[in-house]
Amino acid sequence: MTTESSTGHRGRDRHQNGEAGLRHLLESNRESPDEMKTTVLPVTPPAQPPQWQGDSALTEPLRVSGRASSSAPHAYGSMPAGGPGGAPHSPGSVRHAPGDVPHPHDGGPYMPGGGPHAHGGGSNASGGGVPAPGDTAYAPGPAPDTTAYGPDSGAHVPGSAAHAPGGAVHGTGAHDHGRPSDTGWATHAADRETEVFQATDSARPSSAEKSGAGRQRWENARRSRPRPGPADSGSWWRRPAIRRAGIAAGALIAVGGLGYAVDAVLSSGDVPRGVVVAGIDIGGMDVDEADAKLHTSLDGRAGQQLPLQIGDVRAELTPSAAGLAVDWEGTWDRIGGQPLNPFARLVSFFGTREVEVASVVDDAALDRQLTALRVHDRPTVEGTIQFQNGKPVAVPPVPGRVLDTPAARNELIDNWIEGGTLELPVVPAPLTVRPESVERALHEIAEPAVRGDVVFAGKDGDARLTPEQITTVLSFAPDGQGGLAANYDLNAAAAILAPQLAKSEVEPKDATFAVSGGAPRVVPAVVGEKINWPKTLEQLSALLAASQQRSAPAVYEKVEPKLTTEAAQGLGIVEQMGSFTTSGFSGPSGVNIRTVAQKVNGAVIQPGETFSLNDFTGPRGTAEGYVESGIIDHGRPSTAVGGGISQFATTLYNAAYFAGLEDAGHTEHSYYISRYPAAREATVFDGAIDLKFRNNTQSGVYIETFATASDITVRLWGTKTVDVESITGDKTKPTEPTTVTLPKGKDCIASEGAPGFTISDTRVIKDRKTGREVSRATRTVKYDPIPVVKCE
Repeated sequence: MTTESSTGHRGRDRHQNGEAGLRHLLESNRESPDEMKTTVLPVTPPAQPPQWQGDSALTEPLRVSGRASSSAPHAYGSMPAGGPGGAPHSPGSVRHAPGDVPHPHDGGPYMPGGGPHAHGGGSNASGGGVPAPGDTAYAPGPAPDTTAYGPDSGAHVPGSAAHAPGGAVHGTGAHDHGRPSDTGWATHAADRETEVFQATDSARPSSAEKSGAGRQRWENARRSRPRPGPADSGSWWRRPAIRRAGIAAGALIAVGGLGYAVDAVLSSGDVPRGVVVAGIDIGGMDVDEADAKLHTSLDGRAGQQLPLQIGDVRAELTPSAAGLAVDWEGTWDRIGGQPLNPFARLVSFFGTREVEVASVVDDAALDRQLTALRVHDRPTVEGTIQFQNGKPVAVPPVPGRVLDTPAARNELIDNWIEGGTLELPVVPAPLTVRPESVERALHEIAEPAVRGDVVFAGKDGDARLTPEQITTVLSFAPDGQGGLAANYDLNAAAAILAPQLAKSEVEPKDATFAVSGGAPRVVPAVVGEKINWPKTLEQLSALLAASQQRSAPAVYEKVEPKLTTEAAQGLGIVEQMGSFTTSGFSGPSGVNIRTVAQKVNGAVIQPGETFSLNDFTGPRGTAEGYVESGIIDHGRPSTAVGGGISQFATTLYNAAYFAGLEDAGHTEHSYYISRYPAAREATVFDGAIDLKFRNNTQSGVYIETFATASDITVRLWGTKTVDVESITGDKTKPTEPTTVTLPKGKDCIASEGAPGFTISDTRVIKDRKTGREVSRATRTVKYDPIPVVKCE
């Protein structure tokens, strides 16, 4: 509601200005009821002391914060003039109720014209006084801030008295939320609630009151207002110290930016400062110059010997042989370009950056070198039990070390270029036997084993193992679970025990044949009875652990012959199938021929079985009774152990030839020997050249041999079913010998030589009963000339 006074146009303007300010204050506080706000109310100062003209009075208290005051309305101008001394409230005035919140500035009912709350005086005026009963107590004394207000504006005058209950002073220049007034006429919304009263016609002041109240308001308006000091005015960033610091920081940033730009231009195309590659400082150099320097220093290192330290062993390695070389492109990638980070540029002036050389790696070559370095491994010597002078002794483990291959691989790749001694990492070698296991094996196995003899009872006596012999049979090895396991060498034990019981055994014998009266007969087989040593020695571990009963019986078992009597009788060996005799040997050759003939005599070839002379006789050395005799070596006469056996091979071949057996492989001599039939002879050499034929009949074949001082005969017995004829061709294509001259000595055997030629032999096989030709086969042989050998 708007109340116009009778003061005329100027009075109405002032009143309207006050009402407009009030509406603005209420709207701004309504937007944020919990936020303290300060509202400036523009008013026009009067040209002369105002006179009270209107009957308006504040009839409704309002809080800027949006909460209504609980106090009664204050009569504005209805009280008698208070004057400086102040007067009590008039009967029409209303004081604040005891529960009301005091006004932030004056703390109680406010009377502009006089009375206890008048601006000009009264008990709560600037001059001091005593508050009316029920009013909130205020600090006495003069108000430190007396901001003036225009007449009839309806606004409270903040700062006209001490407001805070403890004597705190609120003024426009000192309040926590205050700001300087630009118009000189302002109202300050304090931290507490502010009550605003609207003038109404409820009370009309007397002329004296009008005069006193108007004069007081005019005096208040003319009072000077304190201006905010430098420390209290403006935002924090406007303070001089802050402004000076900002200027300095800006200058520093500008200088730094200029330095960064200059450094970026000057260092463009250079290696970053502080870069060190493999101990070579290239920081700040031109890239091309740095690259040349690195190549000069590093190119040759791949071919130089690299010293290695593997534990306490020194070794060497050539990087190029291990597939290592410098990866130049990768190395420059690691070096990188000039840093963009200003901090990194700054730091580069004061330190270095180590860059590792990148390497090209041939994995296969490097793996080979690492495998070769494993020869320097020192495996763990496992704890075990040893026997010294027949007594068991515990041997503690000795830890070893082995190359840590993965780590060594990385170490070589990363640091080979450095050139100094490179220490390759090693790790402890695995330890598989715990020390306590060694002690347990000593006391529980080894010591009881050598307490006394172990005896095996045979049919005709006993076999005995003494403690000394037991130490050769018993040994220990890791069991894979951290302990020691006892190992018993049964072959060694049998070798010691078997000779002691050999007389109690019977060897098995195969059935064989004997020729008497021109006919073969069966010689019965013999069933053997021998000790089964593996089964007998199954008791050994228990006997060695026993403290008293340390004997057990030997286990005998029957052994059947390979060819039983019954099987021999069913082979059909009843007549001679083929026979052949050669002669003309003597001396050492005769010894070897008779030796091999005796070995082959009595052999039986089962139907469908292939006979091999080398397999049947086995090695033919001095241990088997053979001696050194003449041979043909590369066309020249020579000597060797077993020489002359080829004559026995030729004799055996011809016997099989005429028996009609299948040729399974033979080789003729390279030079013709006159005592053999041309194109129907064979040679053998131990482990290289063999004679084989297959029994292609339905009966068995029995080989009979006998020899004299100068001739050898071989007969084959079985069932004859075919007749064989040999047709020898003429000699053709003769070749003359060459002459070889050798120094005189043991290795030179003179020879008159002989011409070479080509000849063929045809074997014709016919059925014995019908005479029908079963097969015809021709074999052509080319003999080389025997050279003339002269010893000079």
